[in-house]
Amino acid sequence: MKALKELSGNHILGNPLRLGIMLYLLPRERALFRDLQKVLDVTPGNLDSHLKVLEREGYVKVYKVIADRPRTAVKITEKGARETGDHLQKLRSLLADAVGEQRG
Repeated sequence: MKALKELSGNHILGNPLRLGIMLYLLPRERALFRDLQKVLDVTPGNLDSHLKVLEREGYVKVYKVIADRPRTAVKITEKGARETGDHLQKLRSLLADAVGEQRG
């Protein structure tokens, strides 16, 4: 149950919305703010507050891009990808243990 203790101690990815942001970014590396907002079905203010936490902790980088007009983009960092991957591995381990206990 070491993995359970480690998971519960991660206050960044323990939040479902922040985990959702990271899971969306992981295979894509970057996304526009509005795309994240639509996919996650959250208000701009709610998304912004969670992105600030992720950026402060070094999981993402928020920046402006100029296309037809200025837009906000979000990029996953190496730390963010590593921490999200580790978190997913711990979840897999817990699920495997739980399934094993049910069968066992």
